[in-house]
Amino acid sequence: MNGHCLCGAVTFTSPDTKEIGACHCGFCRRWGGGPLLAVHCGRDVKFTSTDQITTYASSEWAERAFCKVCGSHLYYKLLATGEYFVPAGVFESNDFELSSQIYIDKKPAYYAFANTTRMLTEQQVIDQYTSAGGEPAA
Repeated sequence: MNGHCLCGAVTFTSPDTKEIGACHCGFCRRWGGGPLLAVHCGRDVKFTSTDQITTYASSEWAERAFCKVCGSHLYYKLLATGEYFVPAGVFESNDFELSSQIYIDKKPAYYAFANTTRMLTEQQVIDQYTSAGGEPAA
C-alpha cells in the first residue's frame, strides 16, 4: 500500500492489509484530538525523505512520528518489536474495515462507533503485550 503526508514531503509503502483498529487511550486522543484509527503494518514500512520526519518518544516503549513540513501524523512505533501503526487517513486507499478497538475503557462518552468490533480494555491490552514479552502501547 502507498501513502503520503498532507504536503507530499514524506511518502511510504507498507504491506497490504484491510483491517484498521481504533485506540482510545489518552495519548492517542491528545495526539490527534480523537481516537487513532490506524493500520497495523508490521515492521516492513519503507519511508522516503526520512530527513523530513520528526519523532517524539511518547513513552519508554514507543515513538510517534510526524512530517516536519506539514505536521501530518505518520506512525506510532513499538520500539521493542519495530512494528508500525500508521494512521489510516495517510494511505491512498481507503478500502479498510474497522476490526478492533483498544483502551475501550478510556473512551470518552462523547463519541461511539457503530461497527461491531473486538474491544479490549487498557488492562487487557497491557496483559496482551506484557505476556508476549513486550510493553503496552501508549
